[in-house]
This record gives sequence, structure tokens and C-alpha cells, in this order.
Amino acid sequence: MIKLDLGNVLLKPSHRRQVMAWLKRSTRLGERVGAYELVLHMRRVKGRYEVLANVHDSLGEFGCRARQRHWRDALRDIAHSITIQPHDPRLRRAG
Repeated sequence: MIKLDLGNVLLKPSHRRQVMAWLKRSTRLGERVGAYELVLHMRRVKGRYEVLANVHDSLGEFGCRARQRHWRDALRDIAHSITIQPHDPRLRRAG
């Protein structure tokens, strides 16, 4: 499940669809693990966009933060981080 809290940021419906497409891979991986919940908080602070992500699943929970000049770059960084983060412990054990 994905919860998107936009705070003081306005996104058009096409931008929301784009964000959901970026999060599709992490959502599929999280559903395979089980009990997946992603909460995104987005706000604009001093000309920059800050995105906080809290991920909770059956393996545990973690948080990510990105701050960029454009909302698209910040959300892309978060999408990459939450896709890679659950796999890091497994990769470290294997290598």
C-alpha cells in the first residue's frame, strides 16, 4: 500500500501517474516480501523539494530522504533508494 502526503506541493494528475509508475517495481518487490507499506511525505522548503519515505514490510522498516531542486529528481532518487535498500543486506551476505 502506498500513501502519498503532498503537504504544500501541488502535482497534476499526470505527475501522480508518473510517480506511481516509478514506484511500481518497489511495490511489486514489497508485495512479494509481504506486509508492504510505503508512506511518502513531500514538501517544499526554501526553493527545494524534500521527500521523506518510510517503508515498512515483514523484513523490517527503514526510511529515506531526498532533497532536490525539482520534485521529479527528488522522487526519482527516493524510488531508486527504496527499490535498492531491501536488497542490500542480501547482497552483502552473498558477496
